[in-house]
Amino acid sequence: MRRKRGMSEPALKIVIVARDQSSHVQKAQRRLSKILAEKDGIELVATLTTSDETIGDQDVDVALVVGGDGAILRACRWFENEQIPILGVNLGRLGFLAEIAEDDVEVILDDLVERRYSVVSHLMFECIHRQADGKESCYHGLNEAAILAGASLSLIDIELSINGTEVTTFSGDGLIVSTPVGSTAHNLSAGGPILRQDLRAFVVTPICPHTLTVRPIVDRADAEYRLTADFVPDGVMLVVDGQIRVPFSSGDEVIVREAEISFQLLRVEGYDFYGTLHRKLGWDGQPRYRRSRIPRQEH
Repeated sequence: MRRKRGMSEPALKIVIVARDQSSHVQKAQRRLSKILAEKDGIELVATLTTSDETIGDQDVDVALVVGGDGAILRACRWFENEQIPILGVNLGRLGFLAEIAEDDVEVILDDLVERRYSVVSHLMFECIHRQADGKESCYHGLNEAAILAGASLSLIDIELSINGTEVTTFSGDGLIVSTPVGSTAHNLSAGGPILRQDLRAFVVTPICPHTLTVRPIVDRADAEYRLTADFVPDGVMLVVDGQIRVPFSSGDEVIVREAEISFQLLRVEGYDFYGTLHRKLGWDGQPRYRRSRIPRQEH
């Protein structure tokens, strides 16, 4: 829903999240803090770094996350049940979620103050890891949960069931269960399809499948995806969003399902999903081949 500022609209309350302590992120954070603090119509509530364990109970309208898509993945897990609309400032390379370049922040400040933006809810998931010994852990994620052969350097067999119905056994280097937001991440590099970010669906993509007839599956977001494996060599890992890594062993099971919380992404006016794909993935259309300059031989 697009919001527009009224005559008596209060100042937009912004928190800067810059938890990466690398020099370029902290330099950008200091510059942005100065810009926001001097802008009429904006109240800079706080700047959060690694020294802050939680965001607390602060009243915030927008979280300006500095870094890249990885920083956004960490931020939405960090917010947990108190999801705040996130505007990503891209200091990385690709940045499908972190759309705004550092130099463009000043350009869009009036849009923020006047509420010329939309906030879109995106699917998040919870990943339950039940170990063979009875221990259980639960993780929230935005991109994907994956079981990876990793250091085992072995083919692994992963059985998939959806809503209690057995689907198939995937033999290969691993298996990815991805959200639409994550479809342009590990899923894409594994040959999976691109999904619109606002779809309510999961895509299951095998990594280097041993059987070529096995292909990615797209199914409903309100279904439950269960992954099991009877025999797992040492070195296999359960990986959530590329950031949480835990060993996956024989007899373990992983349940992936829609989370009760949703990722809130702030989009300024003019955003277009396919325009972003075109720009980020270098979709320049069919190559234009020049005619050969080799002269014909006269007969």
